[in-house]
Amino acid sequence: MEPAQPADRVPADRTPPDGQPPVVVPTGPDDGLAGSDPTPPPPVRPAKSERSPKDMAISMLVLLVPIALLLAFYRGFLGGDQATTVDPAPAIEQARAANTFPVSQPQGLGSGWSTVSARYQTVEGGANLRIGYLTPEGRGVQLLQSSVPAERLLPAELTDQGQPQGPSELAGRTWQLYTARGNQQALVLLEPTRTVIVIGDARDNELRELAGALR
Repeated sequence: MEPAQPADRVPADRTPPDGQPPVVVPTGPDDGLAGSDPTPPPPVRPAKSERSPKDMAISMLVLLVPIALLLAFYRGFLGGDQATTVDPAPAIEQARAANTFPVSQPQGLGSGWSTVSARYQTVEGGANLRIGYLTPEGRGVQLLQSSVPAERLLPAELTDQGQPQGPSELAGRTWQLYTARGNQQALVLLEPTRTVIVIGDARDNELRELAGALR
């Protein structure tokens, strides 16, 4: 007689009834599935950019070419680097019609001079006619004719630090050379009914050319 087997012994034959496939019983530690790996997968590193410095340079060139073409069109066809010129005649006629002071204007300036602004206006104590010029060297000069008393006009236009530097004879008139604000200098003509100022950062010879051309 064979000894009795323990009640919890697993039968050797694991084939279930009715011809079903055998059941695989987990035998790994912690009752997990045999052969499973609990370790998480390694993180996926982002792929490095494969663009070379040459590719980046080509991309920049593609962007810069249209910009260069637009600049060339602006300068060559639209006059982007040229100052906008104005006709000073309306402002001069307005000043003459007001008859506040005798009005002069330059005669015989070279073709390199450009008129860029012109305005006549009444102000406290009188009236001003301002005409702005661009010299042949590309510097700015303003011609101011005013009936405002000189003791008020000169400090306002030349600053309180403006000082006379000596007389200068131009076209039969005696002008005074003054220092002005910043790197500017001025030629000042004092008359009984008006004060004329030629001021700007232009060279001395250009200031004298404009002042001497007034008629």
